[in-house]
Amino acid sequence: MKTYNQYCPIARSSEILAQRWTPVIIRTLLNGPSTYTVLADQAPGIPRSLLTSRLRELQTSKLVTKAQDPATKGKVYELTESGQDLATVINAMGQWGERWLDVTPQHADPVHFLNSWINSYLNHDTLLDRRVTVRFEFTDQPVKVSPMWVIFEPHHSEVCRAYPGYEEDLIVTAESVALAEWHLGRIEWHHAVQDGRINISGIPQLAKALPTWNQRSRWTASAHPQTIRS
Repeated sequence: MKTYNQYCPIARSSEILAQRWTPVIIRTLLNGPSTYTVLADQAPGIPRSLLTSRLRELQTSKLVTKAQDPATKGKVYELTESGQDLATVINAMGQWGERWLDVTPQHADPVHFLNSWINSYLNHDTLLDRRVTVRFEFTDQPVKVSPMWVIFEPHHSEVCRAYPGYEEDLIVTAESVALAEWHLGRIEWHHAVQDGRINISGIPQLAKALPTWNQRSRWTASAHPQTIRS
């Protein structure tokens, strides 16, 4: 890592934290220990070589450790005490960003949205005691994004980029920005449906239940009042 050659604590901190993707990796790890695959899913677009490099740098800086998961026997990454202490920094960035920055299609990557929903914001308490397969199609991406599927199950939900082979219970055709704004608490699901920004077809009872399976973002209370529709 390059140095600013300054003793200022902001300069010294920036040497570690002001690198591309590093705050995103720390954001994910603040939710708990994560595998390499989950970290990659939560940072769509990051080259695997760069993710490996960033994790190595964070370990060298003693912000992250790598250990064996006793449940799966695989490797997981987790924050050290000093890494956990970055929660106030990451939260401040999130609050500021949600209050002052717009969400555009460029920011509303569908891969990140769905993986974040399943890995960080899935409301297990409201899931049905059965498998529900939902196809998502996105209408506002500058480059056409292929449909994606989410399999909601009580014990193992997952995102699939290829047709999983199950009968589709619901089909959601939506603006990726609308889904992001809903997750952030800027709009409500029924408003987006009324405005035609989210369209959902399939079993009515499941269509009604789907939005309750998302716990919504931790930043919902930070939105600028002008961005919230009552």
